[in-house]
Amino acid sequence: MDGDEEREVVVEAALGRLDLEQKAGLLSGQDMWSLPALPAIGLGAVVMSDGPIGVRGRRWSADDPSLALPSPTALAATWDPQLARRAGQLLAQEARRKGVHVLLAPTVNLHRSPLGGRHFEAYSEDPLLTGAIGTGYVRGVQDGGVGVTVKHFVGNEAETDRFTVDNRIGERALRELYLAPFEAIVRGARPWGVMAAYNAVNGVTMTEHTELVNGVLRGEWGFDGVVVSDWLAARSTAGAIRGGLDVAMPGPHSVYGAALAAAVRAGEVPEDLVADAARRVLRLAARVGLLAGAPAAVAPADRPAQVDGRALAREIAARGCVLLRNAVREDAPVLPLEPAAVRGGIALIGAAAREPRILGGGSAQVFPDRVVSLLDALGEALPAGVPLGYALGADPSEELAPAAGGFTLRAVARAADGRELGSEALPSGQVQWFGEMPDGIDHDEVHTVEVCGTFTPAVGGAHRFGTRGTGAFTLAVAGEVLYDGLQFDPHSDPFEAFFGTPTERGTVRLAAGVPVPVSLRFAPPKDVDLPIQAIGCSLVHGEPERDGEELIAEAVAAARAAHTAVVVVGTTERVESEGFDRADLHLPGRQDELVARVAAANPRTVVIVNSGAPVELPWREDVAAILLCWFPGQEGGHALADVLLGDVEPGGRLPTTWPALLSDAPVTEVTPRDGVLAYEEGVRIGYRAWQRAGAPAPAYAFGHGLGYTSWAYESLTARPADSAEELASVAVRVRNVGRRAGREVVQLYLDRADGRVLVGFGSVSAAPGEAAEVVIGVPRQAVAMWHPPTSTWRLPPTPAPLTCGQLTLSLP
Repeated sequence: MDGDEEREVVVEAALGRLDLEQKAGLLSGQDMWSLPALPAIGLGAVVMSDGPIGVRGRRWSADDPSLALPSPTALAATWDPQLARRAGQLLAQEARRKGVHVLLAPTVNLHRSPLGGRHFEAYSEDPLLTGAIGTGYVRGVQDGGVGVTVKHFVGNEAETDRFTVDNRIGERALRELYLAPFEAIVRGARPWGVMAAYNAVNGVTMTEHTELVNGVLRGEWGFDGVVVSDWLAARSTAGAIRGGLDVAMPGPHSVYGAALAAAVRAGEVPEDLVADAARRVLRLAARVGLLAGAPAAVAPADRPAQVDGRALAREIAARGCVLLRNAVREDAPVLPLEPAAVRGGIALIGAAAREPRILGGGSAQVFPDRVVSLLDALGEALPAGVPLGYALGADPSEELAPAAGGFTLRAVARAADGRELGSEALPSGQVQWFGEMPDGIDHDEVHTVEVCGTFTPAVGGAHRFGTRGTGAFTLAVAGEVLYDGLQFDPHSDPFEAFFGTPTERGTVRLAAGVPVPVSLRFAPPKDVDLPIQAIGCSLVHGEPERDGEELIAEAVAAARAAHTAVVVVGTTERVESEGFDRADLHLPGRQDELVARVAAANPRTVVIVNSGAPVELPWREDVAAILLCWFPGQEGGHALADVLLGDVEPGGRLPTTWPALLSDAPVTEVTPRDGVLAYEEGVRIGYRAWQRAGAPAPAYAFGHGLGYTSWAYESLTARPADSAEELASVAVRVRNVGRRAGREVVQLYLDRADGRVLVGFGSVSAAPGEAAEVVIGVPRQAVAMWHPPTSTWRLPPTPAPLTCGQLTLSLP
């Protein structure tokens, strides 16, 4: 027998030893992040953790730091499935270190609209690119013996009313776009898990959608893994089990467990459905090595070699950087910065240059052991004698943020009688205890939580302090009580309602370098019936407010005095995060004005955009260079220094179209009407929609990206298909005609009657003057169109030309 057969024998034997209550119990979390163990049959507890860019573990805590990779948009911008596989292997390594068996990732929903709040957490607007990067990621994680839950199946492209929205999606768009990445990953990587989304699709909530789960996912595609609910998404015992949902998370209170056993005994649910789901849970446990007697899917000796996490994070960040613009100044492109050209100095400008945003807000958040800023990295990398100055320029944050730089804090939980129950160190002023409390702390005993410690200001002046959360607060700084009262923040999304809105409570004038005591006493409400055990609050802070005009004037003066100005602009957690969608694509604060005025003062102005999703760039034609770094992870500063100085080429290409204005974007509707969000655009999303007649040109097209060299496309030739799944195989020969070594992403498009679509891609590297060839397979399904009347895939009736660069080839 092979490994699969051996596992199935053990799984069937274990299943046969379980009674109804035990089988039903396996289908509900025993707590926030794990499934129950059954020692009698040799079953260990399967532990899950959020993990798109890092493995958090069972608790949101800095006591056990997590490696933070760049955002999924950055990974997709590499157009490199093998790099995605290496990222997955690293995350599997991190998962094993933290005792995690299943990652709640990857997110393969599409970039339907740039306003989507979790745009940064998904890969692309294109299903083929999304499926390829997702397949690489899943293979990598499972190479390391760790499972995944590919999410959110299906149609979760926006955050507004995500728990209740009914997304109405036409059959063709559903098949060709939104289901396509999941299908590619199921067929190409055989994932061990899929996560069912909160939303409904065409009137049926996804945790009960038997047509899509049992019919398509399991029936058509042959998926044999576990379907787990998004957290709190399961609503009906009978509906969920009949709809194909295996696991309802979190626990211990859910629609499964005792409720499921009772439904079987009442005749509402066939017992064989419970047995089928339990079998799949046991299969997952066997695959990750938690079922005695069953061989794990990957033996320890077969796991990939240990990965240097910091080095890989740095590599992905640099490879994902997209050079949008690189104008010629003084007979040479502005980037890379040559040491001889910058002896006049560099003016580094912008809040994100000193305190970068490395990841998006929400469940993907982790706490790395370090974050490298561009300011620090450039200071290390520049040759001696090159002046490097810094100016804030403009503060993008329009709200106070969790206390961070200069703060040394702990969170102490106390009982009603004042007893200390436990404590933990905080990397910021934010307490996030979900399900798993710190050691020694019983949730039901917690009466108050005190965030306490010291603050040593970097600058003097009137520092601003405030609160965030729902409950009673007492805030004191330097012995002065700034607030003593209640805070309640209603919000349609429970995630946002729980965290609340940052609210300023007062200012305290402090001297630079002089530490002062700070404390925030928080009493969580006791009359709120929460579905999970959770405690959350934040001490928020802002440096002394300075006159905005004065800040910009300082930056302009610094830019004028330097040879080159580098301005870093970006979004904030209150702009891009889980739990809400964006209202616009503006950079917050006065950042656009800052860039325009710096560019007017220095013709060699380079702008770095630190955002996970598109933003409007009204000054894009007025600056010398634009470099998009996304959310670049903990090593982003080093990666950006590598790219700016030319040690590494910016290898990224846009995985999503970048509009000039929000009003130009083809899809901007993300808010349901009467509970319904209609995908009226059909298959016309992303670059497919920008091709429509009369559409304005985007600022930067899908697939766009410059490098530090130039390429000539020499030939495009057809070859026999390598497999029955491919319509053809195409060889593309390119030549590096520039003066530096480089990497080119070769993109192959099919000109169908309804527009141009991506049908394949590959990459080549070559030294100056060298030619290289890449062979790209053209999948039948990438060419085919879904035919709703017959519910089948059909190839175009007439030959369609392939285009690659300036080359064209007709396929039969």
